Amino acid sequence: MACIRKRRGKWVVDYRDAAGIRRWATFETRRAAEIFLAAKLEESRQPIQPVVDPDITVARYADHWLSLIASSVKIRTLSGYQQTLRLHVLPALGTVKVRQLAEGRVKALLAAKLASGLSKHSVRIVLAVARGMLSSAVDDQVILANPADRLGRQFRLAQRAADRQEEIKALTREQLTVFLRAAAETFPRFAVLFLLMARTGLRLGEALALQWGDINFHDREIRVVRGFSAGRLETPKSNHGRSVDLSQQVVRTLLRLQIERKTQKVKLGWSDLPPWVFCSGAGTPLDASKVDKVFKRVLMAAGFPLHFSPHCLRHTFASLLLQQQESPAYVQRQLGHASIQLTVDTYGKWLPMGNKAAVDRLDDQSGSKMVATRGFEELGVVEVPEYDGAGGGS
Repeated sequence: MACIRKRRGKWVVDYRDAAGIRRWATFETRRAAEIFLAAKLEESRQPIQPVVDPDITVARYADHWLSLIASSVKIRTLSGYQQTLRLHVLPALGTVKVRQLAEGRVKALLAAKLASGLSKHSVRIVLAVARGMLSSAVDDQVILANPADRLGRQFRLAQRAADRQEEIKALTREQLTVFLRAAAETFPRFAVLFLLMARTGLRLGEALALQWGDINFHDREIRVVRGFSAGRLETPKSNHGRSVDLSQQVVRTLLRLQIERKTQKVKLGWSDLPPWVFCSGAGTPLDASKVDKVFKRVLMAAGFPLHFSPHCLRHTFASLLLQQQESPAYVQRQLGHASIQLTVDTYGKWLPMGNKAAVDRLDDQSGSKMVATRGFEELGVVEVPEYDGAGGGS
């Protein structure tokens, strides 16, 4: 029952909203509280008009949800959602009405997937897709609460940062040198692409979508404003552009490539210089699958295992910067991560864990000596012993 009561000189309205959740509102006067309560009571008497059929099944609602998000997610992401629903969610829950989908049914689905041998990573994706769809159903007022909300912890599906870091494969500085040398010797057309990715942290799709107009040679930076995803040209993964610094070596290499492109224009009879920095003999962007094949052949030439991929060059870039004690905030901006927390969670194992020189730099030479001297004087010591770094006194 809704009511008004006085508490600590204020008038408190105690009521339940349309979803049945208990709420409170505080007012200075009883009259204001009464007006508010009358409005809430009137709202509660209005029938709720769901956006979709209250008896809609999971299968039909999945189609509705996919149509809602189609314009706001990447094509590859949407395709992944469709595949997860088709292979895992709908066979088990498709005929169930959404409003009858209790937490127990979702738990049974996840348990069955784990028992079938599906990896925890794959089950984590199944839960994420189901949770996203059912969250939309809450917004559409088909259900009051999301039955998949708290299941990640119950099934221990939440991935720890340490586990995620162990999955990352990055080349060492020495391995990168060997790899780039092998690329220059075996596939010189692709060597510049691999160098750029290793020195900037660009994703493969971003590097293949790079155009000459995106490069500012004078200020040594590039503007990342597009990327290829599943063969389509889209915005970068973060949905916004970013500026990335270029090393002197990369600038010199790109300038040489630009000169070579002008020579190719005459040799191959191009009417115009292709806008793409990395292009085929026909002047079209390089195909990602072709780059993957070349990358593996370079790995073999370098004598490295084939579990590395072009994306490992992005990880290599981040790990090498952090190992030389560059700011994680700088690495975040270069990579285009949404938050520094994502950068630290992903690459934390490469962060230096101790640096005594850092605390030494906090010392003020004159001030610290004065404090230390006074401390010894209080103990009756006239001369302050010098620290010799050996850990013992004189």
